[in-house]
Amino acid sequence: MNSALSAFDLARIQFAFTVSFHIVFPALSIGLASFIAVLEWRWLKTGKAYYKDLCLFWSKIFAVAFGMGVVSGVVMSYQFGTNWSGFSSFAGPITGPLLMYEVMTAFFLEAGFLGIMLFGWQRVSPRAHFGATLMVAIGTLISTFWILASNSWMQTPQGFEVVNGHVVPLDWFKIIFNPSFPYRLAHMALAAFIVAGLVVSAVGAWHLLRARRDPAVKKMFSMALWLLLILTPIQAFVGDQHGLNTREYQPAKIAAIEGLWDTEKGGTALNLFGIPDMQEETTRYAVSIPHLGSLILTHSWDGEIRGLKEFPPQDRPNSTVVFWSFRIMAGLGMLMILLSATAWALRRRERLFESKWFLRFAVAMGPTGFISLLAGWVTTEAGRQPWVVYGVMRTAQAVSPLTTQQVSVSLMTFVVVYFLVFGTGVYYMLKLMRSGPALPGNRPHNSPHGTPHDAPERLPNPAARRPLASADHMIDAV
Repeated sequence: MNSALSAFDLARIQFAFTVSFHIVFPALSIGLASFIAVLEWRWLKTGKAYYKDLCLFWSKIFAVAFGMGVVSGVVMSYQFGTNWSGFSSFAGPITGPLLMYEVMTAFFLEAGFLGIMLFGWQRVSPRAHFGATLMVAIGTLISTFWILASNSWMQTPQGFEVVNGHVVPLDWFKIIFNPSFPYRLAHMALAAFIVAGLVVSAVGAWHLLRARRDPAVKKMFSMALWLLLILTPIQAFVGDQHGLNTREYQPAKIAAIEGLWDTEKGGTALNLFGIPDMQEETTRYAVSIPHLGSLILTHSWDGEIRGLKEFPPQDRPNSTVVFWSFRIMAGLGMLMILLSATAWALRRRERLFESKWFLRFAVAMGPTGFISLLAGWVTTEAGRQPWVVYGVMRTAQAVSPLTTQQVSVSLMTFVVVYFLVFGTGVYYMLKLMRSGPALPGNRPHNSPHGTPHDAPERLPNPAARRPLASADHMIDAV
């Protein structure tokens, strides 16, 4: 049996690699943009200068994340024409306009106001600057709307017909607001805010562990944990509703996620642990709880869930992959709820900023938002296979007629360049996070009340023209 990877397999690996690098940066920038807008609103309302210090600090990190997100997104989109020309030819009349709407409404809005947000502190009034920050935050959310509309249509397509091998849009309202769209949009938007909340809380905890007790550090730590306390239970509820929707429109995906092969009458057990075997059509070493699968996935004691054996072998997702990717996402989600609930308990005891074990826990939880995000996208995308447009076009039909050598060379090039460029960017963001917000003693022109016209010591370079130029630390600085 030949175990060598085909050009099709390599093209899938390449797209998975580039999209995985890409998604972490927009997720962080979406959450940070709204967080920065809230900080600036609080600065204008209260006049407390540490809110502006936090704005400037997180704006630098946002600028790096935004820049890397734009670059990685452009590279990823080119693959629709290089590696996946079959998909572009077939579904382009729908996915092309949706991506164009994202550029025209969201990207132009972000690009138009980003320069004012990053470099306009001394050029426009405080209220005008806040308006620009708000527009950038709104732009990131509009971008989320259109990207999720396109992806959701591929998951639950409707509002079209196929004519001469191409999809023809018939009803744009049905295309955009397809059955899975509201759940995917809410799930992704909440995930972005949770990702940013975990990063902010981890940075705050890191500086608290190093004996910084100034208001800026305490405030960002406290705000992030309040956000997580509110959003993590909501995310669990949205995830539950998303699961119900997936069971209705993509039942094979649910069966693969649960490692369920046979349809169980009178109630379905939940496999907590196991190793699905696609060849033997069984889940080895399964640890199950009777009826719990029915309770979670149908909200009834004896609800029936279709097993994978009811679907043709060629239509089954890889249960081994999505079984574990889903459990990584869900398990980390439970830890996030535990983190926020523990913070609430410590807050009531006035120990939030003093409990070292909890601060270490918060630091360790910092990257888990990204891990959970990637695991969730693996679940939703691998669980859609073998379809690129669910039930309409198979992934094997979407690939370009390329040779294994051609895709291998491009994949190796991507791996080397991505780890070099984006690895450097991540390293730089970590150095910015380590520097922390400005110390109160380093803020000249402070009035006793910290009016909105106070200026920190280091404002962004007013002559700069690029987002990354707002992060003014040397990358090799100690």
